[in-house]
Amino acid sequence: MADQSIVSALILGLIEGLTEFIPVSSTAHILLAGHFLGFKSPGNTFAVLIQLGAILAILSVYAAKLWKVAVALPSSPEARRFVISVLVAFLPAVVIGMIAHDFIKTVLFETPMLICIVLIIGGVILYVIDRMPLQPRYTDAMKYPPSLAFKIGLCQCLAMIPGTSRSGATIAGALLMGTDKRSAAEFSFFLAMPTMLGAFTLDLYKNRDALSSDDILIIGVGFVAAFIAGLFVVRSLLDFVSRRGFTIFAIWRIIVGTLGLIALLIWG
Repeated sequence: MADQSIVSALILGLIEGLTEFIPVSSTAHILLAGHFLGFKSPGNTFAVLIQLGAILAILSVYAAKLWKVAVALPSSPEARRFVISVLVAFLPAVVIGMIAHDFIKTVLFETPMLICIVLIIGGVILYVIDRMPLQPRYTDAMKYPPSLAFKIGLCQCLAMIPGTSRSGATIAGALLMGTDKRSAAEFSFFLAMPTMLGAFTLDLYKNRDALSSDDILIIGVGFVAAFIAGLFVVRSLLDFVSRRGFTIFAIWRIIVGTLGLIALLIWG
């Protein structure tokens, strides 16, 4: 049974890393895959805690750029504006996450049918937005004004509904507010760091008494798998969306959501 859990954790960790930064909802994929694998995690912590591996993937890729920003903070208005923009975008998720944490984890995370429906709806919306003839006004993710960043942060809060996709909500919102596809995806990377770290910290604190040594091993396996898969995605996604856009992800969402609904109706 332990070996089976470790294999499931490896699979789910790879899914997390491959889907966290693309607009398909990593949480939906992990929860649905875990449902059909029969994988259980105390307080549904696994899906949140292994996100730390994906966070480290971003940090490793952007370490030089982030260090440059940190060094320039005392003297550079541009560096300070970038940090303020990310923090302002992160703020709505802090407030709503603190208020609605228990409802999200005990109700929304336990409703596979809702997850599938939201996957499909989100896929249709993303497809429509990707096909719209939008004219971008912002093309550098590190120069987004704080007002724009705050509105993107509000969009991110929609992702607290499993199946929505954190990156999908932020990217779709950013595109509608005048960004280009590449910078929208990159700002989603930057915003992921405080958001996912905050969710990790809150979830670990809330479930600290429910985790055992066996859980820590399983989470560790998922963490490493998420880090390795996340590295691959972070390094390749920006060039891909610059050339191809987000249509393939929209179609994937619709397919996965539809297959999930069919499987739930047949097997439960």
